[in-house]
Amino acid sequence: MADAINGCPTNADFKEAVCIDAGRVYDSCCDRDCLEDLRVYFTAENQECVQRALSVRIKSAEVANVLIDVEPVNFNRGFYSCDLTFFFIIGVEVFTSAHCCPTEIKGIAIFNKKVILFGSDGNVRTFSNYSQEEPLDKCGKGSSNSPRCVVQAVDPIALSSRLGVHRDCYENVGIIPSTLTNYLGGPVVTDLEKGCPAVYVTLGLFTIVQLIRNVQMLVPVYDFCIPEKQCDNTADQPCDIFRRIKFPTDDFFPPRPCSVDKECGCGCSDNSCDE
Repeated sequence: MADAINGCPTNADFKEAVCIDAGRVYDSCCDRDCLEDLRVYFTAENQECVQRALSVRIKSAEVANVLIDVEPVNFNRGFYSCDLTFFFIIGVEVFTSAHCCPTEIKGIAIFNKKVILFGSDGNVRTFSNYSQEEPLDKCGKGSSNSPRCVVQAVDPIALSSRLGVHRDCYENVGIIPSTLTNYLGGPVVTDLEKGCPAVYVTLGLFTIVQLIRNVQMLVPVYDFCIPEKQCDNTADQPCDIFRRIKFPTDDFFPPRPCSVDKECGCGCSDNSCDE
């Protein structure tokens, strides 16, 4: 049998060409955004805590959800506008007294972003047996062959936070998903009066946006991938599992940095910097 990696041959001649239906990335972009002075929305109880605050400090920030809306660009055929709405869960420490421990509360911050990418043309509708259980108002329509937008984002970097004064009485927040408000314990306060204290944060966000369309592609097939790895036996006793864990030497003896007079590249292996 030919050499294999994870059961898949590496140097054998392919046996046949197979047509598969898979998602092809037609266009993508990566971006870094510095989101300055995003207002954080809190529940009524947490907003009362902000009302008494002397200062605030951001503790954590995570991407909770991204709402995506894809529309074709009328004046540029094949291109699509991706409207992205990011929802962040922000953890903030609120200091209400100089001699008291801070109170940690959580809120929601929102960021809107628009990206235009090429997604090619495709006006066909797709029908399959999976759509037979759909409601009557969708019966017979099938699914359109429009590209789908995929957003990848790491949790943002918490850069700064400040306690400010709300100035925009007509701020348009939009609809916040109920899953997020339920996570915070109730609806958030969005209609603050002018002059009320508000929390503003600055975040650093890295994202990758892709437009993917399902297409039929012809690919060479070498062989079936047969797994070579045995499944772990979950019936082992806890102590047996513990004995197989490698001793955490680095935790007891942290590795020292590379000396300046040695060229170690981007990092040092265990022995690359030994005397």
